[in-house]
Amino acid sequence: LSRAQRPPRWARGIRGRRGGSDRSPQPGMAAEDETELSLLECRVCFEPYDPDGQRRPLNLPCGHVLCRGCVGALAGADRRRLECPFCRRLCGPTETSDCRPLLQLLELLGPAGGGLASALGRSGGGAAAPAPAGLGLRLCLGGWGSLVNPTGVAACPGSGRLAVAHDGKKRIHVFGPSGFCLRRFGERGDAGNDIKYPLDVTVTSDGHVVVTDGGDCSVKAFDFEGRGVLAVREGFSLPWGLDATPKSEVILTDSEAGALYRLTADFQRGELKKCQMIRSRLVSPRAVAVCQTSGAVVVIEHLKARGPSKGSTRVKIFSAEMDLIGQMDSFGLNLVFPSRIYATAVAFDKEGRVIVTDVCSQAVICLGKPEEFPIFNPLISHGLSYPVGLTYMANDSLVVLDSGDHAIKVYSST
Repeated sequence: LSRAQRPPRWARGIRGRRGGSDRSPQPGMAAEDETELSLLECRVCFEPYDPDGQRRPLNLPCGHVLCRGCVGALAGADRRRLECPFCRRLCGPTETSDCRPLLQLLELLGPAGGGLASALGRSGGGAAAPAPAGLGLRLCLGGWGSLVNPTGVAACPGSGRLAVAHDGKKRIHVFGPSGFCLRRFGERGDAGNDIKYPLDVTVTSDGHVVVTDGGDCSVKAFDFEGRGVLAVREGFSLPWGLDATPKSEVILTDSEAGALYRLTADFQRGELKKCQMIRSRLVSPRAVAVCQTSGAVVVIEHLKARGPSKGSTRVKIFSAEMDLIGQMDSFGLNLVFPSRIYATAVAFDKEGRVIVTDVCSQAVICLGKPEEFPIFNPLISHGLSYPVGLTYMANDSLVVLDSGDHAIKVYSST
């Protein structure tokens, strides 16, 4: 049957499973390409997702994604309960939420989806390049139903624990070095220490988890037991990305105000000492990272689209004294590199090199040290879907937050 003639999966009574499809790959299309293309269409009705109307992608509480039309059809006339066609978990239509990674990807591709091939990192039907020798996937955490639209990841310098911010009922998950989930905290709600919508997370050297909350435009800090110790709600328009310095200060971006702040606090006592704007006139700054050795700061700006273009990003590097060292936007990077880069996350490795995630090629790329920026050295070019977070652990393992897979992927030298 053609796609238009084929009944949706829920109407056929088929028990689906993650990544499954009853279609055969189209002629000349590699199997992995077919899997990645299905990311952009509902796996129940097989219609392409659309940011508006009935094809808007929605997240079920179990982590599976359906379009709005299929959610309504599965809920029936009373619209009280629906059963996930993949895992059979029951939920109500009001428990669904927008699948933000897919909406961001659709925005990147544009209305016609003309950037699909470049966004999936493919040319023709060829296979993706393998990861460089010496860097391999060691651990994969989370996944469908465990993490829901994760937005930020950070490593504790001392213990090696990982803190992840996501859209579940408990917004922060803490994983141990072996991969077990040790603790969940940060309730979704309206109380003082609840988290409405986490955008990013960092862990200070004294072991406190600090979160930017886009729901009430605040910055909130917790200890590793999950107790709220501090909430800063005044002075921010839309706090977004953040990273901790070795002195347990927090550098954070305000995307709407176009500013960069340094937050100093006594987290043990829950006292805010100082919140100082250290840079202004930035363009929608989001991800930020601090070099633990030199104190340099790197920021990713999201530039607005002009005319029919899809928008772009710009990487800016500042010294510890906040002097501009270097910058390069997507257009300039495209002159140097073989493909368009749309950066979503950034980190420094232990040598002080700038590392970014790129959702266009689904890759992690090293841009070099500030004095040699930019160079082009792909670190990971296979196995990622929609990388949105990046951090390094104390053992120099590279941690990538893949929101497309709802998973944390830990890479280390082999």
